[in-house]
Amino acid sequence: MPQPLEPFLHDLVGQVAAPTQAWSRRDGQVVPSADGAADVAGLVHADVVLLSGIEASVDGDPGVPVARRSRPDGREVFTSLLRRLDAEHADTGDPRVRLDRTRGVVPGRMEEELVVASTLDVDLRVRVEVALQPSGTPMGAVRQSRPVVPVEVGWTDGAVTWSADGIEVTVAAPDAEVVRDGSRVLLRWDVDLPARSAATVGWSAALAEPEPFVVAAPPQAYEEVALTGADLDPRLAPWLARSVADLASLRLALPGEPGDVFYAAGAPWYFTLFGRDSLWAARLTLPLGLDIARGTLRALARLQGRDEDPRTGEQPGKIPHELRRDDLQLGGFTLPPLYYGTVDATPLWICLLHDAWRAGLPDDDVAGLLPGLEAALGWLTAQTGAPGADGFLRYVSAGSQGLANQGWKDSDDAVRFSDGAWAAGAIALCEVQGYAYEAAISGAALLEAFDRPGGEALRTWAADLSERFRARFWCDPTGEGDEAYPALALDGQGRRVDALTSNIGHLVGTGLLNLDEEWRVARHVTSPALDSGLGLRTMAATDVPYAPLSYHCGSVWPHDTAIVVDGLVRAGLGEAAEPLVQGLLAAAEAFDQRLPELWSGEGAPVPYPAACRPQAWSAAAAVVVARRAGVFGG
Repeated sequence: MPQPLEPFLHDLVGQVAAPTQAWSRRDGQVVPSADGAADVAGLVHADVVLLSGIEASVDGDPGVPVARRSRPDGREVFTSLLRRLDAEHADTGDPRVRLDRTRGVVPGRMEEELVVASTLDVDLRVRVEVALQPSGTPMGAVRQSRPVVPVEVGWTDGAVTWSADGIEVTVAAPDAEVVRDGSRVLLRWDVDLPARSAATVGWSAALAEPEPFVVAAPPQAYEEVALTGADLDPRLAPWLARSVADLASLRLALPGEPGDVFYAAGAPWYFTLFGRDSLWAARLTLPLGLDIARGTLRALARLQGRDEDPRTGEQPGKIPHELRRDDLQLGGFTLPPLYYGTVDATPLWICLLHDAWRAGLPDDDVAGLLPGLEAALGWLTAQTGAPGADGFLRYVSAGSQGLANQGWKDSDDAVRFSDGAWAAGAIALCEVQGYAYEAAISGAALLEAFDRPGGEALRTWAADLSERFRARFWCDPTGEGDEAYPALALDGQGRRVDALTSNIGHLVGTGLLNLDEEWRVARHVTSPALDSGLGLRTMAATDVPYAPLSYHCGSVWPHDTAIVVDGLVRAGLGEAAEPLVQGLLAAAEAFDQRLPELWSGEGAPVPYPAACRPQAWSAAAAVVVARRAGVFGG
């Protein structure tokens, strides 16, 4: 059966105001696909595409697109020249009639203003039309290019309404004639355009959701970060400004708890709470303040596992992987709305709590999260001490019931041997052992600081894990130790999965490795095999499975590079991080200051065409680089 093809995003214009987003072509048009397949372009709210077509024209002419600009308030302006009117009425070849279309998106609302401007010396009467295609298509169907889900449209008092998956849509178009055209809605204005004048019309779509699964966070503008100092790279300021704005657009909360704000993982595919992604984004952006860390910790603690449920992967103390509106069907598997299939979110939750506490999170806030901490530590130690366990934190492929791989590289083919063979069985990823070690040490510090028992046992547990890792994980291709590196993982038979990957960089700064081992890892992650010059490759170019546009076997993910940079700095190896920092700065310039989720590992700015942008942990990479540059005090 052919693999469903995910729609491409690289050439689309996106506007994001969580939980609402709008995507269009570069000319502002949203044109439904000819074969009826769902596409991400259109108006999207909380994982549902509500408008799959938005096409503007003047006297039937969409115009010739000539310009697009982004306004500081987040609105996009699309400019087209109306050459048919020029041909009929102009006495020169110069463009004399144009359409400026301004689109704005805020949580729960999209609006457009259309201005037809003429410098002709004659009066005109023109018809401005916007053709809308109502939809109710879940994002899971979009990702597999399944057919658009039609909706029943209501027509009352000049307003057009429909509902989809609990979301109510109301389209208003003042002074327009509203016409039904099959499944489409046509908004028409017949306007007089005197010589050398302009005419303005507009419309809006308001979205209401009585029972949301995520809600918009209260508005909050970050203070502009002042970048001063003669030695600061000039590429840093615009990148950081764009990234901070993108992070602000991804702010969400759970219903009933609007003050506990977290970052949605990314637009358009992961526009919700994700355990791993939201935790890393909060952790890497701690220099911007403690509110996101506090909100992320609390939101995930509310959803922390209480029971055993093989279908969802829930276990007592476990932090969830993701929260969705409905079941998410992708390829050959289905994820339930609240899904726990992640091996690393639980230790990362513990690490964030510790880091936030060290950064100044008030003791009262920490005390309120101590029951969650103890439950998470209980899950952590139970996994490695279960009957038949070998002391490592592992996951088992869930087959059709969930994700095959449950670390951050969670695609089916992500865990590979250097010769290309796929690893099988209960997988122990190398970086997860580092997270587990750091979580145990961090948890011990928190327990002791708040007069809770168990700190000494956790330190012993961590020391044992470090020794086991040293004995089992290291690959030594030359037999002399000089080129030794940690394996990507151990497979279900205990064999080292010997691909050289970026995962090893996540170990630096966790405490799992000694200084000599950290230096060895630092040499590998900055070697030509892994360092693309635009960030860290997920897999070495020397390994057989490497492909520059493979999702997890050769591409570059900026958060991955930023985590390694941050770890090198924390380990006192900041100088070794410089090539990776320079790569991120070069990538930021190449991608117009908005780093996508991932790009090609070939060392050229080639986008991965289905990558999210903005992506929270990608934007967080700018904060890591700025912190290293001393912007936040070192």
